Amino acid sequence: MSHVSALDVLALLAGAVLCVTICQRLGLGSVLGYLVAGLLIGPWGLGMFTEGEDLLHFAELGVVFLLFVIGIELKPARLWVLRKDVFGLGTAQLGGTGVLLAALAWLFGLSVPASIVVGFGLALSSTAIGLQILADRGEFGRRHGRAAFGILLFQDLAVVPLLVLVSLLSPGPDVESWQDTALQVGMALGAIALVIVAGHYLLSTLYRAVADARNHEVFAALSVLIVLGVAFLMQEVGLSMAMGAFLAGLLMAESEFRHQVMADIEPFRGFLLGLFFMAVGMSIDVGAAMDNGLLVAGLVAGLLGLKGAILLGLGWGMGIGRDNAIRVAVLLCQGGEFGFVLFTLASQTGLIDLATTQLLILVISLTMALTPLMVKLLPHLLPSKPERALSGLGPRPAERQPSSGGHVIIAGYGRVGQIVVRMLEATGTPYRALDLHAQRVAQARRTGQDVYYGDASRAEVLRAAGLDEARAVIVTLDQAETAERAVDAVRRMNPAIPVFARARDPAHVADLVRHGVTGSVAEALESSLQLGAMYLRDTREHSADRVQRLVESLRDDCAATGQNIPTPPTTVDDPGAGSAARPAVPVPGAAAGTDTAAPPRAAYPPPQHQPRPTHTGPDVA
Repeated sequence: MSHVSALDVLALLAGAVLCVTICQRLGLGSVLGYLVAGLLIGPWGLGMFTEGEDLLHFAELGVVFLLFVIGIELKPARLWVLRKDVFGLGTAQLGGTGVLLAALAWLFGLSVPASIVVGFGLALSSTAIGLQILADRGEFGRRHGRAAFGILLFQDLAVVPLLVLVSLLSPGPDVESWQDTALQVGMALGAIALVIVAGHYLLSTLYRAVADARNHEVFAALSVLIVLGVAFLMQEVGLSMAMGAFLAGLLMAESEFRHQVMADIEPFRGFLLGLFFMAVGMSIDVGAAMDNGLLVAGLVAGLLGLKGAILLGLGWGMGIGRDNAIRVAVLLCQGGEFGFVLFTLASQTGLIDLATTQLLILVISLTMALTPLMVKLLPHLLPSKPERALSGLGPRPAERQPSSGGHVIIAGYGRVGQIVVRMLEATGTPYRALDLHAQRVAQARRTGQDVYYGDASRAEVLRAAGLDEARAVIVTLDQAETAERAVDAVRRMNPAIPVFARARDPAHVADLVRHGVTGSVAEALESSLQLGAMYLRDTREHSADRVQRLVESLRDDCAATGQNIPTPPTTVDDPGAGSAARPAVPVPGAAAGTDTAAPPRAAYPPPQHQPRPTHTGPDVA
């Protein structure tokens, strides 16, 4: 690609900000915004970029990072659950669509080898657009989202055999022998086995060593290095880079570092994926579309209609339901980015002429650009009458049970955090703990605890830990500024979720309350109160009720004044002892008419919810 000036970078950023914002406001999604931005600043717009295809090769790294994130969120056990969608629905879609499109291409006058490549190349759908739309709409977990992901994953798996097929069908002396093909397949399988073994035995050790250095930049660089390293290795043995990144993500899916890695990768994924969509917009040949308007319109409509009909029939027939089948058909009826690679290779080997290749790339680009618009119109395409098969599956109103809520996120897994975890485990409450001490996290995971490496003050880490589905957050970090940053991050993302925090002293409690915590405990104050109460009870000179009233009086005094030490002197009458001393600080429930009102409990939760820690050690985050 030619030299890129600062003005070109500004044009990319300005076009993305403007077009994506407008499309988002119109409800059309971010993908269409990026495509329009690329079209506006590309060769057929302002002409600031004339080599959109070169930019596309670089921007494909966005697809690589997207597949890595998908892989890291998809544990191997869940992948096995999707086997019907991947190998059942995916196989039927690619095989059936490819054969039918190949037959139509042969009827249009292409040779049999060229027709096969064209048919299966057009049968591929856009992984980048399909997954991005599902992510924007939060539909990965829904039935049509799982079906679409299964189909796209199988198509990615099929890219390598299709590339080999192009080499086998190409004319001339460059055709590979069966020995070369077998060697290529063997190298691909060997590379996959090498990555799996190395990932299993070395990945966690490598991350743990880097995490112990406490250098966030180096940790992020390691994540990018692993993703790109595995992706380029897969490319060298004939596999797609996206497939390699997906494999790397799967290896990280069970790691304690997965949340922090996702947070580090997310900025690269978002930027490069947006650049990829802009490059697709730049590559749309508006001149060719205008010169062959009827032909291009017919091919675009025919491809969308045929692929949509096949997807609808297969999805409905394989039991995902009518409405879900319509959703999958609309989402995946476009051409895919791997078609660019396939048709370019076929053109280079002489299998397809250059004019046909350019026409096919134009058709794919236009179908990709139309997909967000079709998704926007999807509610109007769904029948208003519900499916008969689903009408009786919903529970009756009387049968609905209240939701028990999600998990609890614990920020910090030091001594305080570990005690909180023990309490939650004893009550059967699900949790996810985050900590920046790699050895501590590794030790906890070896005992089967749900603990991950990650900075709880970062929004990306909290999102990866499932803050949107969590029922509460408990902050046990011992550093005051770190705890306040974590509370701020939680409140920005989820203002309504309950947040309970550990504080160093009553003054810190007041600070945390201003940051929005639901309740807080001052560890120094509570340990002091409990130690004093333990002694008073042991002497048996004071009733348990008197000791408890004294503890609450001192706690209220500190809460009201924000001081670490209660105001002296403080005594509490024991009604049973006949003492005539008047308390310097009134206790809760004192009779009306006393000269001083009881101090408020603003910085503490109600007494019945107040924890009573008995330790004094700091909790290292």
